[in-house]
Amino acid sequence: MKIKPRIWKGTLAFAAMALVSCGGGPEDPGLEFMPDMYRSPSYETYQASDFFKDSVTALEPVKGTIPRGYDTYFAYPNTNEGYEAAGTELRSPLTADSLTLAHGKRLYDINCKHCHGAKGDGKGTLLIKGDPFPVPSYFDANLADLPEGKMYFSITYGKNLMGPHGNLVNPQERWQIIAYIKDLQQQHKDAGSAPADTTATASN
Repeated sequence: MKIKPRIWKGTLAFAAMALVSCGGGPEDPGLEFMPDMYRSPSYETYQASDFFKDSVTALEPVKGTIPRGYDTYFAYPNTNEGYEAAGTELRSPLTADSLTLAHGKRLYDINCKHCHGAKGDGKGTLLIKGDPFPVPSYFDANLADLPEGKMYFSITYGKNLMGPHGNLVNPQERWQIIAYIKDLQQQHKDAGSAPADTTATASN
């Protein structure tokens, strides 16, 4: 019986593959097809090399360059001195119009409300009964008139038990949140200075 060409060609190819795959020991990977795909010619991070004089592959950024997303106009160090200087010198570049406050509220609800509360009174959903370090209210005496620069500093670096949020909200978003908090504080002041309703007393 004559074997069809397709069959014997297929048999020959299978035999060749079997012979190739059976060579070498357990550590032998066999033939490598396009080895550059998984054996990268580039250096690994921190791998020693002779490409640079100091043999280091992870180089420092070039002096004077600014990484993408870096807060270019916030040059205050994360120290008590930086905190005080930011409070004295730093001011919001935004106008607290309706659009800024709307964006600020949205960002506040995402990043701040769970601790500081929807009204800014420190009664967020993460409030723990008996906590010796409760979240302060924005209306407390030490926060009611807190300068914008100190608020920006605290959002960027964190303050006390509050962690840093500089990696969560960009510079403009931080100012929008601050504008919204300032608006909450102003509303609280206005409500406190409003005259009491004496209608019921006068009618009795």
